[in-house]
Amino acid sequence: MNEFESICTELEKLVVEWENILNSLDNKILSQRRNIQNRTIKQIVGHMVDSATNNTHRAVHMQYGENPLRFPNYATHGNNDRWIAIQNYQDEDWELLVNLWKYSNLHIAHVFRNVNPEKLENRWLHDDVNGVTLRECIVDFLRHFKLHLSEIEELMNKNP
Repeated sequence: MNEFESICTELEKLVVEWENILNSLDNKILSQRRNIQNRTIKQIVGHMVDSATNNTHRAVHMQYGENPLRFPNYATHGNNDRWIAIQNYQDEDWELLVNLWKYSNLHIAHVFRNVNPEKLENRWLHDDVNGVTLRECIVDFLRHFKLHLSEIEELMNKNP
């Protein structure tokens, strides 16, 4: 059995479950309620797309590139908010955004299942000194994914 099977299975289960929840949300809830980072649900979902796509690229590069890998960290110095603003997730078509979120996350589960076990200790330097292994990136992805689902849930349950 693949070392990451339980992570991939749980990620896929959450995607299927949450796709229906996300598709059922009223536009007012999606676009107006904001979390402590001043993000709407649409912006959080967009950030989750960015996370899936960036982590997919990292996982691929870490299997064939230099070790340690020097690859841009989109999430530092407020850059993740720049990504959200530049891509204007706030005004993205909701159905398209949910589908992008769904398929980006299903694809990363596929990538994680197919990672070369010999490359799991390869490192990515997320700044000039600090780094994480490919294994740590994979394991942490689900935690990060669930963190954002809990933020969405909090906004859904927030009194108007």
